[in-house]
Amino acid sequence: MSLFYEDIRIGERFTTPRHRITEADIGAFCRLTRDHHPLHTDADYAREAGFPGIIAHGLYGLALMEGLKTELHLYDESSIASLGWDKVRFLKPLLAGDEVHVQMDFTARRESKGRGVVTEAVRLLRGDEVVIDAEHVSLIRMRG
Repeated sequence: MSLFYEDIRIGERFTTPRHRITEADIGAFCRLTRDHHPLHTDADYAREAGFPGIIAHGLYGLALMEGLKTELHLYDESSIASLGWDKVRFLKPLLAGDEVHVQMDFTARRESKGRGVVTEAVRLLRGDEVVIDAEHVSLIRMRG
């Protein structure tokens, strides 16, 4: 399935499959981004800071949100560009072992120079608990 601008329905909701976060995932993100802060690498340090163990980077969670959303294949044939993430809030820590999924709702759409601008409310959830809340704006093709 690939959604074009004309297919977007405000209020329509999509939910991704679940993904389990591992210590290896967090370590790979550390290496990729060169962010080796001890909150992400040292369980004792993280516990002293009030967490049960190492925590994932907030930006790892945000990137994972985009990846999980991509697995829905909503824009395989219609995506032009991400125009940005807004109103990003890291509400709860992401921990190794957490099982998360994304819930996304279309909240706005408008035409712009023969293309569509679509706004999505995107949430990363651990069960029913919102871990990250954000707004994403995409530029997508129109069918015509």
